Amino acid sequence: MLQAHAFAVCPSLSRMAGMKATNLQATLFDFAIGELVRQHRESFQPLWSTESWAKLMIWLSLNCGCSGDRDGLEAFAAALGPVLSGRMRRLFFERELEDLELQVMADPAEQQVLVMPLGPSGPLDAARVAEALERVGLGPQRLAPPERWQELDAVVAIPWLDPSQERP
Repeated sequence: MLQAHAFAVCPSLSRMAGMKATNLQATLFDFAIGELVRQHRESFQPLWSTESWAKLMIWLSLNCGCSGDRDGLEAFAAALGPVLSGRMRRLFFERELEDLELQVMADPAEQQVLVMPLGPSGPLDAARVAEALERVGLGPQRLAPPERWQELDAVVAIPWLDPSQERP
């Protein structure tokens, strides 16, 4: 009752509460989408592929009530828009290994996998980078050998192997 009275006396409080509510809703939505992607990204095989990303998007669209036909999937993608779908894709193809203090960004649409520190920047030793790659399922069968890795300040760029070069 007191809150309603305060809003009636001071309309700017009502606007502020509305803005705050909108900001909180946006923050909650952002958090929920991020967690949804993180919790389910390992479910879609083969990992680290555009196929796995497509499977996630199909699964999400079907769970949102869209039809599974081309028109329904395209409508879902259009409704997400490029900003949200781009953020979701980044989350889908990134991994943070806090114990190694490394982040791996491995979108197969990009030419290289990037490994960077989570904390202060500095040179990354190859053994720690190799361990991170192995842990996330990006072993030597998918990526170029260490002699082809490129150190750029505090980032290591690792080329994907051409699919014809991939080893089982």
